[in-house]
Amino acid sequence: MKPFPTDWQTALALVAHPDDPEYGMASAVARWTGEGRRVVYALASSGEAGVEGMAPDIAGPVREAEQRTSARIVGVDEVEFWGFPDSNIRNTPDLRARIRDTILRVAPDIVLSLFGGPEWAPGQPNQRDHMEFSAAVLEAYDALAPDDRPRLLFENGPHATHGVDVTDQIEVAVRSLTAHEQYLSVLDPDTPVAEQAREQIEMVTAPRDDFAGVRAAFFEQKRSRAR
Repeated sequence: MKPFPTDWQTALALVAHPDDPEYGMASAVARWTGEGRRVVYALASSGEAGVEGMAPDIAGPVREAEQRTSARIVGVDEVEFWGFPDSNIRNTPDLRARIRDTILRVAPDIVLSLFGGPEWAPGQPNQRDHMEFSAAVLEAYDALAPDDRPRLLFENGPHATHGVDVTDQIEVAVRSLTAHEQYLSVLDPDTPVAEQAREQIEMVTAPRDDFAGVRAAFFEQKRSRAR
């Protein structure tokens, strides 16, 4: 396991839904923004299909507001929503074009994306939205002119190649995920939202022997631009 690179200033996090950054990236983002780096969030959808019992036209604005609050907690002020349909995100030319245009506009040094494999672990399938979105990110990156490609592209997922020590960012990451109150309260109505958030953050930052036994966020390098 390698330490996550530090020779960069701007990162673009490309995800499918509200709460996607908080389930695995938020602790690292909090560390990076605390070091003075710029992180931008771009979300394909507003998560409007993700709150059971709430109409999409109501759920979408609620989830956008929760995402903006969650992002601010970890130092991210730039959050955009693209309006692709929640639960029906597909690797289409329109999505790839939006990814390309956003990369060119933000001009990040690194891109952070979602795990695109079929399973997080045996018996733990990935969402189709995530798989389609991840594939679109990789294809859009590969289609860029070499000089326009960000230097590195990482996925936040189970097959990590790099880690970042987030020992001091656990509490802020828990607060960031807790901000998705409406979503989490429906997802598991029997468990307090803050308890759900803490369990998730502690799980994804569990210490690993191959990374000094510290709490860390982990990423898999998928692409690099030759210098």
